[in-house]
Amino acid sequence: MLLEGKKVVIMGVRNKWSIAWGAVQSAYEQGAEVICTCSGDSVEKVKDLTKDMKNVSVYECNDVSKDEDIDKCLEEIKKDHGKIDGLLHAIAHANTEDLRNDFILTSRDGYAHAQDVSAYSLVAIVRMAREKEMLNEGASIVAYTYYGSEKVIEGYNVMGVAKAALETSIRYLAKDLGKDGYRINGISAGPIKTLSAKGIKDFGSILDVVEERAPLHKNVTINQVGDATAFLFSNMSSAITGEIIHVDNGFSIVGV
Repeated sequence: MLLEGKKVVIMGVRNKWSIAWGAVQSAYEQGAEVICTCSGDSVEKVKDLTKDMKNVSVYECNDVSKDEDIDKCLEEIKKDHGKIDGLLHAIAHANTEDLRNDFILTSRDGYAHAQDVSAYSLVAIVRMAREKEMLNEGASIVAYTYYGSEKVIEGYNVMGVAKAALETSIRYLAKDLGKDGYRINGISAGPIKTLSAKGIKDFGSILDVVEERAPLHKNVTINQVGDATAFLFSNMSSAITGEIIHVDNGFSIVGV
């Protein structure tokens, strides 16, 4: 098993349809001790999902736009589990009106909110984890992004801008973290029907286009993204850092 003996934190699990849940399942199947973090009413849902899984625990991290909430969550994890080997950032949010309206109508507050929760939170979480000395030697960090950071996707709007910031942050963090022997990479997952995806206008048509035009002619699943995450957590990816890996059945390589 790829992750036997490793402890990984999966941040941003919401329900059984979330991409982060695919990561939980893959890491668990590969032998890892899995630590989930959730916000609000997701905590009880995830506890129910994991009740029959050994070596899986759930913690609340309610608001990643507040340093004190991140600090409290990481401190509790460190106290209970010690050092970790992997950390997944699967956290993003934008106001509904900023996804439904034209991008030019994005409010200043909406723009700042999307950047804070979806991009800056990665910087804050990684910095605090390093300051708390809770990362084991060779620790691997992964963050989820999407093709809307590279190309205009109808309805993705301010989230595309936030994901572009997230991807650039990954590259700069790779330089800083490399000094300590830690790695960080991003996975650009193909579109998946999640709770968050419901906020994107005409999301179903995006799935149809991917199925038609992707070289493998199908949409990606949360389990496939989870397997790629497990690989990046594993020692088999020890020379990979600062990369954005597309897990989208090849859709991102297709031109006109």
